Amino acid sequence: MKSQPSLWQVGIILVAGVLAVSAAAVLIRLSIEAAGIRSVGFSLFVAATRLTIAALIFLPAWGGVVRQSSQQSIQPRAFIFALGAGVALALHFATWITSLSFTTIAASTTIVTTNPVWVALLSWLWLRERPSNLTIIGIALALTGGIMIAFGDTSTTTTASNPLFGDFLALLGSWGASCYLLLGQQAQKRGLGTSSYVAIAYTTAAVVLIPLPLMFGTGYTGYPWAVYGYIGLMAVLSQVIGHTTLNWAVQWISPTLVTLAILFEPISSSILGYFIFQEVPKDSVLLGALIVLVGVAIAVREEGKMLNTD
Repeated sequence: MKSQPSLWQVGIILVAGVLAVSAAAVLIRLSIEAAGIRSVGFSLFVAATRLTIAALIFLPAWGGVVRQSSQQSIQPRAFIFALGAGVALALHFATWITSLSFTTIAASTTIVTTNPVWVALLSWLWLRERPSNLTIIGIALALTGGIMIAFGDTSTTTTASNPLFGDFLALLGSWGASCYLLLGQQAQKRGLGTSSYVAIAYTTAAVVLIPLPLMFGTGYTGYPWAVYGYIGLMAVLSQVIGHTTLNWAVQWISPTLVTLAILFEPISSSILGYFIFQEVPKDSVLLGALIVLVGVAIAVREEGKMLNTD
């Protein structure tokens, strides 16, 4: 029987995970610049390599998968949900990473973190988990701030070659991430441990993604060593540490709250973009960041009240 951590413990670990995930956009952009290539094929290469490295790191966890599969406490549907989460994760990375070749870091990360809307809707329709009025207000405020960040982006060093297409890809990435989190929650609720679950999900995503770059005429070799270094760092920091932390958190708090916490990602990514790429935001971006923080704070406070009354 798992002992339930306090909301503060979950919150601290969740913040660390979000910070780790926030580094991904900058590392992706660095890998694109190191390769000197902006294409769908290269973006899929980055996505596939990132997930392959993460899957290899969790290879020892497959022993736990085998052990858990023989336990009666594990529901068979847990494995189906884990496989589905892996497919959703592949969709998320294939579309979102590609979006960074066509639109700005702030716009892409803001749109891809509109998860609270989609998770709240899916949770309501599928799981019958209606968000409270205060949570809805928190979502609305956080998304308003996120939109301000996106429209206030004034990057002068990064060319958004096709922002409309890039923004649409980021939206598809958000839908994929939302399904990934909800399916992961259901897999773990049905008995799969976090390490066993992510081993299945990451491996499934890698298997789905590996052939895609080849279909676009892009190989896996011949790039500068810096490209592989950035992707390796992304796999360890953003995937193994960041995403695994998010998957752990949805066991203890609602997926809606986890996705609200992920709204910090555009703020962190924009700060990193400022120091690394000299992307200077307007005052409206800073105001948007403040509104995001207020929205998240309202939702977190409401979630804490709901947990205490359970």
